[in-house]
Amino acid sequence: MTPVRPVWRDSLRLRLLVGTLMWASVAVLVAGWGLARLFHEHVERQFHVELSAHLDQLAAQLEVDATGRAALRMALGDPRFARPYSGLYWQIDDLTAEGRGLLRSRSLWDVVLFVPGDELVDGEVHVHRVEGPDGEPLRMIERVLRPAATPDAPLRLIVAANAAFVDAPVMRLNRLLAVALALLVLGLAFAVVVQVGLGLRPLQRLREALAAVRDGRSAAIDGRYPVEIQPLVDEFNAVLARNAELVSRARTQAGNLAHAVKTPLTVLANAADTADGGLARLVREQVGLARTQVDYHLARSRAAAAVGVPGQRTPMRPVLEGLQRLMAKVYAERDLRLQLLACSDSLAFRGEAQDLQEMLGNLLDNACKWAKTRVEFSASEHGGQLQVCIDDDGPGLPAAVREAVFGRGVRLDEQVDGSGLGLAIVRDLARLYGGEVVLEHSPSGGVRALLRLPLAP
Repeated sequence: MTPVRPVWRDSLRLRLLVGTLMWASVAVLVAGWGLARLFHEHVERQFHVELSAHLDQLAAQLEVDATGRAALRMALGDPRFARPYSGLYWQIDDLTAEGRGLLRSRSLWDVVLFVPGDELVDGEVHVHRVEGPDGEPLRMIERVLRPAATPDAPLRLIVAANAAFVDAPVMRLNRLLAVALALLVLGLAFAVVVQVGLGLRPLQRLREALAAVRDGRSAAIDGRYPVEIQPLVDEFNAVLARNAELVSRARTQAGNLAHAVKTPLTVLANAADTADGGLARLVREQVGLARTQVDYHLARSRAAAAVGVPGQRTPMRPVLEGLQRLMAKVYAERDLRLQLLACSDSLAFRGEAQDLQEMLGNLLDNACKWAKTRVEFSASEHGGQLQVCIDDDGPGLPAAVREAVFGRGVRLDEQVDGSGLGLAIVRDLARLYGGEVVLEHSPSGGVRALLRLPLAP
């Protein structure tokens, strides 16, 4: 059993849309992640620079007298150091006396920052994450300073700030970036849909043109296409033209062959008609058989050459009306009533007009031969096919022999003119086109012939 493939694998449009949108989304996400990462690093770097500047300012304003008493000559410039719990803090610890919070900013109020106990080299800066006054996360930097007045009593200088100063702008940017990238993806999706639709429109036009050729509404693919598709269109039109040329040549050769064969057969038949005897009768019989075979194979080869040729379309009504007039003249002395009951103007046979006339002509001729007073026929669409129904009010045909009459040369009544070849040709032509012909009992009392053929949209 053939595995079922997902629809998107068989649809060029869906594959283009899915593939383009997927890679565009991946590119947008990578670009967004990169921008967010760069901004976060930039904010972190600026934040560290700002804390280092405050730490340098704290060291510059610190003075220690000979007794070891530390004080600031003047307050630091940032007003947040003076506002309680503002999120920006400084603190000075005495490392020798383990005195935490020897000096601290007003923003700390009555809270002392806890600093991890690590060893610091003079001038070295350490960075920590600690907890602030309200349990807020802080980013902290520290440095050890040895005053000139008391070099044996090192001090730890600390500056800390709320981590939200870093996280908040990063989060705001991430939200804005997410919205912007979402809008960008939607815009790209719309652009991709439009672009794929525009890009595949020539293929849609090509499909419609091919359908027109298949249905017989056009003999070739018309119009101009993009340079990527036009060579394919030109090659296809060349194949169509070559195929039509070959079919025409085959028909001409078949006609020439039939004419070449029929001419000596006619001479032989005429010679036999003027003579008597067994040889003359034998010649007449064999010439008749030869003519029957030539007519049969000529009709079959002509149809076989035409079947499957794109661009064939034959309207039904003109053919039926033409045959109705012809049969009325042929059987004028019998005063038959031939009536076309129904046939839409839009009905068309997907095949050649000559083959359609051959099939319908044989069926109508056969119905007229056996009809008593009338022959009724119609054409309609039935089950996606073209169906022609022909009824006569003749003596009818037993069900047991309805299939036998399709044999070549079979004639149920030798008193009726004919070669017994008509129904055989009709069946062979119908089958070549993928159709069929069947005989049934007619409501008029005679035979109903149903001919089903491919329908041209």
